[in-house]
Amino acid sequence: MELPRSIRDAAELLRSRRASAVELAEAALARAHADRHNAWLHLCDEHARTQAGAADGMLKSGGAPVLTGIPWACKDIIGTKAIPTTAGSRILEQYVPPYSATVVERLDSRGAVMIGKTNLDEFAMGSSNENSAFGPVKNPWRLERVPGGSSGGSAVAVAAGEVLFALGTDTGGSIRQPAALCGVVGMKPTYGRVPRWGVVAFASSLDQVGPFTNTVEDAAIVCEAIFGKDPNDTTMVADFPNDDLRTDLEKGVKGLRLGVPKEYFSIKGMEPGVERAVREALAVLEREGAKLEEVSLSLTDHGLAVYYIIQPAEASSNLARYDGVRYGLRVEGPNLLETYKRTRGKGFGAEVKRRMILGTYALSAGYYDAYYVKAQKVRTLIKAEYDRVFEEVDALVTPTSPTVAFAIGAKVNDPLAMYLNDIFTLPVNISGLPGISLPCGLSEGLPVGLQVIANSYQERTMFRVAAAYERATPHHLARPEVKAA
Repeated sequence: MELPRSIRDAAELLRSRRASAVELAEAALARAHADRHNAWLHLCDEHARTQAGAADGMLKSGGAPVLTGIPWACKDIIGTKAIPTTAGSRILEQYVPPYSATVVERLDSRGAVMIGKTNLDEFAMGSSNENSAFGPVKNPWRLERVPGGSSGGSAVAVAAGEVLFALGTDTGGSIRQPAALCGVVGMKPTYGRVPRWGVVAFASSLDQVGPFTNTVEDAAIVCEAIFGKDPNDTTMVADFPNDDLRTDLEKGVKGLRLGVPKEYFSIKGMEPGVERAVREALAVLEREGAKLEEVSLSLTDHGLAVYYIIQPAEASSNLARYDGVRYGLRVEGPNLLETYKRTRGKGFGAEVKRRMILGTYALSAGYYDAYYVKAQKVRTLIKAEYDRVFEEVDALVTPTSPTVAFAIGAKVNDPLAMYLNDIFTLPVNISGLPGISLPCGLSEGLPVGLQVIANSYQERTMFRVAAAYERATPHHLARPEVKAA
């Protein structure tokens, strides 16, 4: 059988007894096993079948949550008990966690059915999913193109119709950018709204877990399941209410003030087809009753520099734990220092090494104040600029990526060109804001993403704007033609 288009459709199918959770799981597994995009690192057939059987029991008893029986995919940087979690790296190739991440436990408790673990840039470091130790992921729209990164496998699993939703992580755009390049919905929550307990750390002041889905409503459904404080995560916002995020989905945008940052349309490298699609999307929102206001985010150009100081610095600190002693790969040397060197030399890929070196340099004596401290000060200014703009508007609407999916290998030897792919997304992480990408058309036959950014904890407003645009256009219905392997 074919999987339904949305979580809502699948839930209705399950509750009307026209399909069982086991049947949906088998359909998802069949699609995943036929995948030709290298989207998966581990498929968990028996685990999925066991969960699906339990989900059918929950559905029979009545009152089951909306995610009960829904097949999903998990980015392989999110810990899963008794199932390998590699972070796309050889250094964790044999690692099997003794516990699951909180977000996984929350989905398990609601009866969602995990099909497997998806491919990613190593330790989530990348914008194209070419940095995985287990090979690049291919875009289902064109196999010679990248899917975006770092959560490329999760984006592809949804875009190719292999699951109904997936979890990714977003440190500088790693959910929204691949969502844009693959033509699906991808959402990054406000910093501190989703627990990261059990998620392999990359840059701890930036990382957040979020969903990939086919519709805006589906993204809100998944967020309702994974939001909420966790005593194991001290970065969570204490006692913040777990909203019904779907409350405002039908309200439309009439009367809302939507900011359009002028700097986002003056970035060098923006493809004409991307700009055209985004401007057409802005016109749609205006026709739907929104008031568009040009705003200025004058520090946009500084976001890239700030991000690529803070993020490598935090990564170098977090990845220091991979020493060949406690867990993961161990390559013996004649002494402890040599064991460290050999383990990291063999276990880490080139991009991870690059960022660890950059981060260690930025934190070193004599450079800490000049680089890391200064970057944190500019980060504060960037957040203050967003705060000022959100006094004037209800949400911001921007491009997600300056380009459509580019060819595999096209930018792999040019780190700066690769880093520029996140120019529109990383300021959102720097400021801890929520953002969502949704399809807004095609350029050269490839998807373009529209980004909606809201103020902190204003996910309802963000979803409201995104849902209004989705209802007014057919772009979310477009799907790649996927051929079995």
